[in-house]
Amino acid sequence: MSRIGKLPIKLPENVKVQYEGSRVTVQGPKGKLEKTINFAGKIITEDNTLKLINEKNDKVSRALHGLARSLINNMVIGVTQGFSKTLKIVGVGYKAQMQGKNLALSLGYSHVVQFPVPDGIKMDAPDPNTIVVQGIDKELVGQIAADIRKFREPEPYKGKGIIYAHESIRRKAGKAGVK
Repeated sequence: MSRIGKLPIKLPENVKVQYEGSRVTVQGPKGKLEKTINFAGKIITEDNTLKLINEKNDKVSRALHGLARSLINNMVIGVTQGFSKTLKIVGVGYKAQMQGKNLALSLGYSHVVQFPVPDGIKMDAPDPNTIVVQGIDKELVGQIAADIRKFREPEPYKGKGIIYAHESIRRKAGKAGVK
C-alpha cells in the first residue's frame, strides 16, 4: 500500500470536490480545476476529508494510488492558496519586463525574446532581474517556469542565465593556464 495514498485530504469549508468516474473537479475561491485521474479505486468524502481507497492489489494500481492522492491534494491547494515560482535573471544586461500580455526578455541575443502569458497564469516582473509566475494549476506553473528558464539556462563558468530563486549553480573553475 502507498503511504502517501493512505493519507486523508483535508478539505477547507469553501472547497467543493466532485468526481464522476475518472474525472475530478475541484472548485474553490481562486477558481476551478478539472483533471482526468487514472485511478481504479474509490474516492470517499466524509467530514471535510477525502480518502482514496485502493480496491485492487496489483502493481499498477498500487503505483497510481499515491499519484492520484497527490494530484487531488495539489488541486485543493491550488484553488485555495495557489502556486508560485520565482525566477532570477543573472548576467550583465539581462533583464525582463512585462509588455502588455507578453514577457519581454533581453538575454544577450540579437533580439528581445517575447513570451506570451497563457490563460490561467499571472506573471509579474517586480524588478528587471526577477520573474514571478503564479497560478492555481501546479503543473502549468512549473511548466511555464521551465519554458522561461530554457531561453537561457545557467552556465557553470560565470553563472549567467535564468535560475530558480532557491537554486544554486555548481560553479566550475575556468582554464588552469599553462605553467
